Amino acid sequence: MKYNTQERRLPMPEYGRGIQNMVDHALTIENREERQRCANSIIKIMGNMYPLLRDLPDFKHKLWDHLAIMADFKLDIDYPYEVVKPSTLTDKPAQIPYPTGRIRYRHYGYFLEELIKKVLEMPEGEEKAQLIHLIAIQMRKNFITWNKDSVEIQKLISDLANYTNGAILLKEEDLEINELEPSAAKRYRAAFALQRRRPARKK
Repeated sequence: MKYNTQERRLPMPEYGRGIQNMVDHALTIENREERQRCANSIIKIMGNMYPLLRDLPDFKHKLWDHLAIMADFKLDIDYPYEVVKPSTLTDKPAQIPYPTGRIRYRHYGYFLEELIKKVLEMPEGEEKAQLIHLIAIQMRKNFITWNKDSVEIQKLISDLANYTNGAILLKEEDLEINELEPSAAKRYRAAFALQRRRPARKK
């Protein structure tokens, strides 16, 4: 008995050996028109294997790319799309430029440091005040992510002051996490307190 482990490795295992055998057969067809019809039939079968992906805009393009890969780019047909090049599969991707600078407080993250630098460059005004408020909220959220037991408000205020060399000094109420506007937050808390004081209805 011949096992799949004894066969050559499939370039696209997700389609199975049956589809690969069809592609190998297409390579042996000498008549170009017949070879084209065979390729079109293979694409239809490949598409039927993943019906949930048919609505993707580049689904058909990917199928023809995969056909070219399974044929080792030797299938001489008229592709309806510009298929992937062999060099694309072998070239190494460009190295991602990771930030190499030191993060003062790693639990707040690099993005927050960049945001603080940006807010220090802004002129005084309502927009700057709102951004500082958002930074304070995000600092507390990040702090809770790594320390779920408690949140030391004074610690957060001190950290932000150290970040900005004393340029931003917050109060404890500035670090109250609330996604609502201040006026809306007051109304919400008042309504919640009133709801708790109401006696339960008798059945």
